[in-house]
Amino acid sequence: MAKMWAGRTSGETDSIADELNSSIGTDCRMYRQDIEGSRAHAAMLGKQGIILHEEAEELREGLKGILEDLESGTLDFDMSCEDIHMFVEQELTARLGDVGKKLHTARSRNDQVALDLRMYLRDEAAEIMKLIRELLEVLTRVAEENMKAVMPGYTHLQRAQPILFSHQILAYAMMLLRDAGRITDCVKRMNVSPIGSCALAGTTYDTDREFEAAELGFDSIAMNSIDGVSDRDFCLEMMSALSILMMHLSRFSEEIVLWSSWEFKFIELSDSYTTGSSIMPQKKNPDMAELIRGKTGRVYGDLMGLLTTFKGLPLAYNKDMQEDKQAVFDAVDTAELCLKVMIPMTGTMKVLPANMMKAAQSGFINATDLADYLVKKGMPFRSAYKISGQIVADCIEKGLVLETYPLESYRGWSELFEEDVYEDIGIVTCVEKRISKGGTSSVSVQEQIAWIGQQIKTVFG
Repeated sequence: MAKMWAGRTSGETDSIADELNSSIGTDCRMYRQDIEGSRAHAAMLGKQGIILHEEAEELREGLKGILEDLESGTLDFDMSCEDIHMFVEQELTARLGDVGKKLHTARSRNDQVALDLRMYLRDEAAEIMKLIRELLEVLTRVAEENMKAVMPGYTHLQRAQPILFSHQILAYAMMLLRDAGRITDCVKRMNVSPIGSCALAGTTYDTDREFEAAELGFDSIAMNSIDGVSDRDFCLEMMSALSILMMHLSRFSEEIVLWSSWEFKFIELSDSYTTGSSIMPQKKNPDMAELIRGKTGRVYGDLMGLLTTFKGLPLAYNKDMQEDKQAVFDAVDTAELCLKVMIPMTGTMKVLPANMMKAAQSGFINATDLADYLVKKGMPFRSAYKISGQIVADCIEKGLVLETYPLESYRGWSELFEEDVYEDIGIVTCVEKRISKGGTSSVSVQEQIAWIGQQIKTVFG
């Protein structure tokens, strides 16, 4: 089949070259955006008198019919076409004749694909934001439902200090709010219309780029036509934001894997988000969490691949840029899928507070509170720190914990110890004493939940 760009060349390319050159298998997913952009372009051409008003309306109606037929399934993509743009124009010309050939006036595939991609990613960003909001709402609900669950907080994966499980969960909510902020900022810079830049130098026609941009919901137009067709920063920025989002999902997934193990047993995952072993009947594997953790590397790879593709490209458009879509589409698809699994997996997991408390009561995670007890009695912190460490060592040698260490033994280290030491170093007391903003006391955690709720309203509307 002759190519629509035939002229300077015969338009006849080797079949293997066609396979390398073709992108319709990837970019056909942008058919809605391509048709919507083309309808706005036709309206602009008619408004400016570049084509007759009646022709513009005929083009718009023809494009609407193609969209309806694609949506209903009565029209299939012609995979022999190079790309989605050529498919739509070919189908339009088949339906309208020479009028269909007028659609491409005052534009190029270079600015057309840049437009489609911005519109597509803008739509996908809205879907990802919706999913982030759902996960935030699940996390705050889980936090509210488990306000009395006390667990060990960890540093270096060693038990460190007692915290509320809700406090730990809300740390991921804070990360997701930052993810939402990054995507929101990305969309602001993405929402600039390149259409009208044409191949790279603009056009001789008296176009109205601002009208076309407004019709498509853009905030402004690209002010440099070369940049308009060659800019893919918005793809890289979106992929960077998604990489950070995936990193956060991966960290949470790692905790879920640990917490659901027999060694921790802080939570139990729903059967819907686990698998069994083909040989070991006792196994309940957290495969979905592991896959989310693993797919993070895939999104990183998409970003690094596209950064590498762009690092040496001269201006303006180069065919290398066709590689942008596979990478950014894969990053978007992967992030959306992982969010869609993480939301119900988190919402249905069973929290096991008794196991958390049992772990919190061992490991001497109230040792800092023991030192603070002495400080409040007037001892310098560094001296209190040393004595507390010596007491821990003595407890380990004698098979005791701080709560069962005899008062006379305490007083052997310092006369400042009184009977009230046991109340002061109780696990729940240790948690509730941490009243500083952002801390782990129930009062502080409730403030965090309320703050996150306000942020959700502000960020998501």
